[in-house]
Amino acid sequence: RFEDFARAVGCARSLLSARLSTLVDEGLLERVEYRVPGQRPRPEYQLTGKGRDFFPVLMAMMDWGDRWVADDDGPPVGIRHRGCGAAVHASLVCEAGHGNLETSDIAPVAGPGARRI
Repeated sequence: RFEDFARAVGCARSLLSARLSTLVDEGLLERVEYRVPGQRPRPEYQLTGKGRDFFPVLMAMMDWGDRWVADDDGPPVGIRHRGCGAAVHASLVCEAGHGNLETSDIAPVAGPGARRI
Protein backbone atom coordinates (compact mmCIF):
# COMPACT_ATOMS: atom_id res chain seq x y z
CA ARG A 1 0.00 0.00 0.00
CA PHE A 2 1.18 3.49 -0.80
CA GLU A 3 1.25 4.61 2.83
CA ASP A 4 3.33 1.58 3.80
CA PHE A 5 5.82 2.36 1.01
CA ALA A 6 5.89 6.03 2.02
CA ARG A 7 6.72 5.17 5.65
CA ALA A 8 9.36 2.59 4.72
CA VAL A 9 11.11 4.53 1.95
CA GLY A 10 10.87 8.06 3.30
CA CYS A 11 11.10 9.84 -0.06
CA ALA A 12 8.86 12.58 -1.43
CA ARG A 13 5.33 11.31 -2.10
CA SER A 14 5.44 12.62 -5.68
CA LEU A 15 8.66 10.69 -6.34
CA LEU A 16 7.23 7.53 -4.79
CA SER A 17 4.06 7.88 -6.86
CA ALA A 18 6.09 8.27 -10.06
CA ARG A 19 8.29 5.24 -9.24
CA LEU A 20 5.31 3.04 -8.41
CA SER A 21 3.61 4.13 -11.65
CA THR A 22 6.74 3.16 -13.59
CA LEU A 23 6.77 -0.29 -11.96
CA VAL A 24 3.08 -0.70 -12.84
CA ASP A 25 3.67 0.52 -16.43
CA GLU A 26 6.55 -1.97 -16.80
CA GLY A 27 4.39 -4.83 -15.51
CA LEU A 28 6.29 -5.59 -12.29
CA LEU A 29 3.47 -4.42 -10.04
CA GLU A 30 -0.28 -4.18 -10.48
CA ARG A 31 -2.71 -1.90 -8.68
CA VAL A 32 -5.52 -3.77 -6.91
CA GLU A 33 -8.28 -1.89 -5.10
CA TYR A 34 -8.95 -2.54 -1.44
CA ARG A 35 -11.36 -0.85 0.92
CA VAL A 36 -11.17 -0.40 4.66
CA PRO A 37 -14.74 -0.31 6.02
CA GLY A 38 -15.95 3.29 6.21
CA GLN A 39 -13.23 4.63 3.90
CA ARG A 40 -12.92 5.20 0.18
CA PRO A 41 -11.38 2.52 -2.06
CA ARG A 42 -7.60 2.76 -2.42
CA PRO A 43 -5.04 0.90 -4.50
CA GLU A 44 -2.51 -1.51 -3.12
CA TYR A 45 0.40 -2.81 -5.15
CA GLN A 46 0.93 -6.50 -5.76
CA LEU A 47 3.78 -8.23 -7.52
CA THR A 48 2.99 -9.72 -10.91
CA GLY A 49 4.66 -12.83 -12.29
CA LYS A 50 7.16 -10.54 -13.98
CA GLY A 51 7.83 -8.85 -10.64
CA ARG A 52 8.34 -12.17 -8.83
CA ASP A 53 10.75 -13.27 -11.57
CA PHE A 54 12.77 -10.10 -10.92
CA PHE A 55 13.40 -11.06 -7.29
CA PRO A 56 16.63 -13.01 -8.00
CA VAL A 57 18.02 -9.85 -9.65
CA LEU A 58 17.29 -7.88 -6.48
CA MET A 59 18.88 -10.63 -4.37
CA ALA A 60 22.04 -10.53 -6.51
CA MET A 61 22.22 -6.74 -6.16
CA MET A 62 21.67 -7.03 -2.42
CA ASP A 63 24.45 -9.64 -2.09
CA TRP A 64 26.78 -7.35 -4.04
CA GLY A 65 25.89 -4.36 -1.86
CA ASP A 66 26.32 -6.39 1.33
CA ARG A 67 29.82 -7.36 0.22
CA TRP A 68 31.06 -4.11 -1.28
CA VAL A 69 29.01 -1.23 0.15
CA ALA A 70 27.83 -2.15 3.68
CA ASP A 71 29.49 -0.21 6.47
CA ASP A 72 31.48 -1.75 9.32
CA ASP A 73 28.28 -2.63 11.22
CA GLY A 74 27.31 -4.98 8.38
CA PRO A 75 24.33 -5.14 6.02
CA PRO A 76 21.15 -3.37 7.11
CA VAL A 77 18.86 -6.25 6.09
CA GLY A 78 19.23 -10.00 5.92
CA ILE A 79 17.09 -12.50 4.02
CA ARG A 80 16.39 -15.82 5.77
CA HIS A 81 14.79 -19.07 4.63
CA ARG A 82 11.52 -19.45 6.54
CA GLY A 83 11.94 -23.22 6.65
CA CYS A 84 15.30 -23.41 8.43
CA GLY A 85 16.40 -19.85 9.21
CA ALA A 86 19.57 -19.98 7.10
CA ALA A 87 20.70 -16.92 5.14
CA VAL A 88 19.59 -16.77 1.49
CA HIS A 89 21.89 -15.65 -1.34
CA ALA A 90 21.70 -15.42 -5.12
CA SER A 91 23.59 -18.15 -6.99
CA LEU A 92 24.20 -19.03 -10.63
CA VAL A 93 23.08 -22.56 -11.48
CA CYS A 94 23.07 -24.31 -14.86
CA GLU A 95 20.14 -26.41 -16.09
CA ALA A 96 22.13 -29.58 -15.28
CA GLY A 97 22.19 -28.57 -11.61
CA HIS A 98 25.78 -27.37 -11.25
CA GLY A 99 25.71 -24.53 -8.74
CA ASN A 100 27.73 -21.61 -7.45
CA LEU A 101 29.10 -20.90 -10.91
CA GLU A 102 31.68 -18.14 -11.34
CA THR A 103 32.36 -15.98 -14.38
CA SER A 104 35.21 -18.33 -15.36
CA ASP A 105 32.72 -21.23 -15.49
CA ILE A 106 30.37 -19.70 -18.06
CA ALA A 107 30.52 -18.62 -21.71
CA PRO A 108 28.13 -16.57 -23.85
CA VAL A 109 26.65 -18.25 -26.93
CA ALA A 110 24.34 -16.91 -29.60
CA GLY A 111 20.71 -17.41 -28.69
CA PRO A 112 17.66 -17.88 -30.91
CA GLY A 113 17.09 -14.12 -31.02
CA ALA A 114 20.66 -13.25 -32.05
CA ARG A 115 21.10 -11.01 -35.09
CA ARG A 116 24.16 -10.51 -37.26
CA ILE A 117 25.67 -7.05 -36.92
